[in-house]
Amino acid sequence: MSQLSEEHFATNIYYDRTFDCDAAKILPGEFYFTGKDMLIVTVLGSCVSACIRDRVSGVGGMNHFMLPDGGADTDNPVSVSMRYGTYAMEILINELLKAGAKRENMEAKVFGGGNVLRGFTAINVGERNAKFVLDYLRAERMRVIAEDLNDIYPRKVYFFPKTGKVLVKKLKVEHNDTLRKREQDYASRLKTAPVGGDIDLF
Repeated sequence: MSQLSEEHFATNIYYDRTFDCDAAKILPGEFYFTGKDMLIVTVLGSCVSACIRDRVSGVGGMNHFMLPDGGADTDNPVSVSMRYGTYAMEILINELLKAGAKRENMEAKVFGGGNVLRGFTAINVGERNAKFVLDYLRAERMRVIAEDLNDIYPRKVYFFPKTGKVLVKKLKVEHNDTLRKREQDYASRLKTAPVGGDIDLF
């Protein structure tokens, strides 16, 4: 299984009638970036998404990831969990740079990390994901201009990279277990997926 096995470019592109524009829906382990005037949407439980854009060019993208359950080594900066999270962030940032974004113009908005999954060991996985994404962006000296993290609710996030606008809808009532099952399946895949070694830093 290759390094890219758990981080995929979104394939669900559709026309969103509500917002009257093209849209990309991303699932756990996916990301999407664009320079077009369109929408990127996802639903987050304990996973987190970073919405990163170049505020000058409007090139932007979103990822959707969860740290694998790293057990006792979660505070180790070189743990498998941290390496996976770093990879999930780097792939988005690197693709934005390749698309013409400039690092000095990048800004981030981060969402998710809700306490919606039961049965994870040690610290709540949502809290761990939220802490990771903030620590990562701080280390990268990337400005976080908005955040909506933790809490107990899933969120639906609508990101418009061209303008930087983000709409967040808290899902107070879940009518089915689709989100929970999707994240649990994703977490199970992460436990068995190898983490790639080298990360290209720009």
